Formats: sequence, structure tokens, C-alpha cells
Amino acid sequence: MKDLLLMKMKVSELVFVLSCVLCVSADVLHDDFAINGCSDTDGEVMYGLDNEETWYADFINSRGEEPQPSFIDHIGRSEGMFEEALEGQRVCKRNLGLRREAMAEIPLENNPPSSLLIYTRDHVELGEKNTLICYVTGFYPAPVKVSWTKNGRNTTEGTSINVPHPSRDGSFTQISRLQFVPEQGDIYSCSVEHPALNQPLTRIWEVEEQQPSVGPAVFCGLGLTVGLLGVAAGTFFLVKGNECS
Repeated sequence: MKDLLLMKMKVSELVFVLSCVLCVSADVLHDDFAINGCSDTDGEVMYGLDNEETWYADFINSRGEEPQPSFIDHIGRSEGMFEEALEGQRVCKRNLGLRREAMAEIPLENNPPSSLLIYTRDHVELGEKNTLICYVTGFYPAPVKVSWTKNGRNTTEGTSINVPHPSRDGSFTQISRLQFVPEQGDIYSCSVEHPALNQPLTRIWEVEEQQPSVGPAVFCGLGLTVGLLGVAAGTFFLVKGNECS
């Protein structure tokens, strides 16, 4: 478990600093935020705008990353940001012991996830690659542990999870993804573990390809039948009318 400190006086086991700056214009409101967090073994530095990551430090590969798609304009600067992130981590870890000692008597706050959703990124077509998304919101502290199963068996191939994203109310959101190829009858599940949960929270998703609707065919067939009956009835009365005359 990591020691966490939020600027909003929330305490957990990870030293965490969150700043949020509101930039207001005449027409729009933007949220510009930065995260600098650390533990004894790892850390996180991330910048974002309007609930989207714009830059984060990849400490494993010793570089900064900009996760935006290539077709959008570059956001912000990148020169020297990774070096600044390293310095921020050094300061964070120096303060970690002091924070733990000062807050040792403060009880830890735990809020379980308020919502867990599982859905596909694209329309489901059997045999075509797709992505299952497990969307977890409303929990504190971060992170959650997410696990996937396929037909009752744990699966890790094709899975990924993003860093926890802070919300306005101080809770967190986290998203896990599973790359998969849907086959009829397969059953997938997403399970979430958190210190505030007595048991994992699970959602199940079953592969069911949408079948073409039979409604139009039924109505067309019924309309054709009624039409033929109308023609037959008209012919019958026409013949009877000619006989009477």
C-alpha cells in the first residue's frame, strides 16, 4: 500500500500533490492540472487539460510521453520536462518520511468505487478485433486493481490500465482495456479490488452478435398477403357484377 497525501487534506499512503488551475475565457472554461506523486518504489508525474492527459513521465524508459493522437496540434512544451519531473520526484521522496510521521495518527479514508461499467469500444462483429473497456469511477484512494477473465479463466494477454485520474470531488477514475476477438458464446468479466471493498466488484459481458431484425420482413410479407387478398376480392366482385348485368 502506498502513502498518499492530497492537497485537499486527504490522507493515504502515497504522497500526492494535485494542483488544478481554472482558465476562464468569455466562452469556455478549461481545467489545467498537474500530478506529482511518489512512493518508496515508484512515482508518477502527469500534466493534463480538460480531463485528458497531455504529458506524463515514463520513468521506466527515462523519457516524457505525449499520449495525444498524431492528428491534433501539439499541446504545451516538452523540453526539459522530464528533468523537472526527476527533480520533483527527489523532493517528493525526501518529504515522504516526514509526511508519514506527521500524519501517522490520522485515520485513512477509504471510499469504494461508485460505478463500474464494462462495454466494447466498437460495434461487435464476430471474428473482428475489438476492445473491452472496464471503467471504474468514484474511489479513494488510488489505485484499484483490475483483473479480467474469459470463460471463467483469468487472462492477462492484451490487457492494459491507465494511471488513476483525479476528479473534481477528490475521487479517482481508472480505465482498464482488454484487446479481444469476439466469438459467439464467450463470456468476459472485469473485477475490481479496492481497500474499501470487502470483496471484488465484478461486471460480466457476454458475446452476442446483433441479429438482423425480422420486423421489416414480417411487415412486408403481411402487406403482400393483404394486397393479394384485396386483388382476389376485387376480381370476385367484378365477375359477380358482370354476371348480374
